[in-house]
This record gives sequence, structure tokens and C-alpha cells, in this order.
Amino acid sequence: MTTSVKSVVINKDDQGYRAEYTDFPVESIHQQDVNIDVDYSTLNYKDALAITGRGPVVRTFPMIPGIDLAGTVTDSKSDEFKVGDKVLLNGFGVGEKYLGGLSSKASMSADWIIPLPANLTPKQAMQIGTAGYTAMLSIIALEKQGITPQSGEILVTGANGGVGSFAIYLLNKLGFDVVATTGRMNEADHLEKLGAKRVLSREEFSAPGKPLAKEQFAGAIDSVGSHTLANVCASIKYGGVVTACGLAQGMDFPATVAPFILRGISLMGIDSVMRPKADRIEAWQRLSELVEAQYLDAISQEIPLSEAVANAEALLKGEIRGRVVVNCKELARI
Repeated sequence: MTTSVKSVVINKDDQGYRAEYTDFPVESIHQQDVNIDVDYSTLNYKDALAITGRGPVVRTFPMIPGIDLAGTVTDSKSDEFKVGDKVLLNGFGVGEKYLGGLSSKASMSADWIIPLPANLTPKQAMQIGTAGYTAMLSIIALEKQGITPQSGEILVTGANGGVGSFAIYLLNKLGFDVVATTGRMNEADHLEKLGAKRVLSREEFSAPGKPLAKEQFAGAIDSVGSHTLANVCASIKYGGVVTACGLAQGMDFPATVAPFILRGISLMGIDSVMRPKADRIEAWQRLSELVEAQYLDAISQEIPLSEAVANAEALLKGEIRGRVVVNCKELARI
């Protein structure tokens, strides 16, 4: 008799594109070298696009979405992990090309997963998720280029988004003076509570601008792209650094070389999906040391796996604030 587990499953066939909470055969999941009981996953923007079909995220069908997961190893063909180990995963095409984390069981390559830091629970890791992980990668990039709290203010664009809000919180914890930009100025008080010293309207950066603007910031973390990224680069002080990790405004980059050759600034691309394991371990260790449990509880909500599909549409509409953590701990069915 086939053993199946509850999962979010996306199909595309003669009946159309659809996502549902249903049974999925375990033998179809167990295709990689490390099998995992999933404790928690998340509902990210990319997962919501996949579930609703609003974006071309899913490459193969049927697909279990979920680009993040944290759980316990139940079987391993790898010398790196053993039964009982707590592990986490972000990216590597999981939930797009490979079956993902929105299921009570998963199977991952040992090359994709890392040990869960000792002072984080699986739920806390997913409260942080790809958003916090990407923010930490961005901060590490600034640091490795010599940016310190003494260098000057750091600009964070898309401040109300997952990466932006984590970046503000983490930079503030590290002693940086943070300036935030947002399209929702009614959220300015919230951003200041996170650690922003000043909050600017995104309109100051989102329209076509000049090749060079007034030197204001020592560095920046941008998750917006397009004209915003171009204007951010034009506003960076001599020798400053910008990290680019998103494209909320667009994939284009309508800029000039002026800030790079006249002010010697650097633009660092931040990829979270295919990042080498050593970088992942470094970022997650830093996160485990910096992030406080009370902050995570304040910025996240927990839903059961059975409600993931229903919440995807609300997430895309901007009706959900903060992180959505999905409890995947449900019993297998025989």
C-alpha cells in the first residue's frame, strides 16, 4: 500500500493550473540523498507566485512549492548528515525545479542543506527564512568591502519588505545608522522602531534621476532595482558600496558609469539561491547570534500547512504583514 503525506501540490494539465492541499506519495518525494521530516516551512512571495500561478516560477509538475524548510533528518546516504540532525535549507531551485518544503516530508541533496545553528529552533529559522538570510548576506558583503558604522549612513530601500525590514533590524543591532525608504510612509513609526534613524519616501528615488546626485550614504542595500537602484548608486559617497538583491521595481538598470569611475563606488550582486555552503553557514551563524526571539515573534505569524494555499493570494495582495511561518508537522497517512 502506498504511503502518502499531506503536501501543497501544484499541477498543470488538461484541467488547468491549480494548487491544493492533498496527499502526495512518499516514494515520489524521496528522490535525493537526505530525507527530512519537515517541522516548519514558510510562505514567501515566490511561493505565493507559484501557488497562484501569477509568475513562471514552477518548472516541472507536479510540484511541491516552498523555497525554505527546517526539519529533522530521518534517513541519509551522506556522511555529512545523520539521522536526528536538525537541518535547514534555502533556495537551490527547491520549490521550482525540485520538490519543496510545503509538505510534512522532504528529500534534499546534502549539498543544499546546512546544520541548523545550535541556538535556533526550526521555527525561529523559518521566522528568519530567505528574507533574513538575504539581508545578512548583504550586510556581510558591505562589511567585507570595508563598510563600518563609522563610514556613515546606510540606505535600505524597500524597507517594508522582508529583506528590507530584516536589514534595518540587523544593521541597527550592529551599530549602523540606517535610513529607510518606503512607499508606505504611514509605516514610518514601525520602521523607526525596527531601527531606522530616518524614513524617506520612495518617490525620492523611484523616478529617472541624474547621473550623479549629492553624496549622502556610505552604503546601501537595495531590493528594488530599476531607477531606484540607479539613483541609489548616484547618491553614494566616494568609495561606498551598494548591494543589489531584488527587482521589485524592475530588472532594468538605467544608470551611467559616472558613480563608478568618478566616485569609485562598488555594486555587489547578492544571490541567495545558489550560494556556496560556507557562505550560508557564515550567514546563519551570524543570524543566530544577532536575532532576538521576541523580535521574530513580533514580525511573524504561524499557520498550519492546510492554510498555505488560502494565504498565498492574500500575500500577493499585500494583506499580510510580516513573515508567514508554516507548521508542517502533520502525520503521514497510510
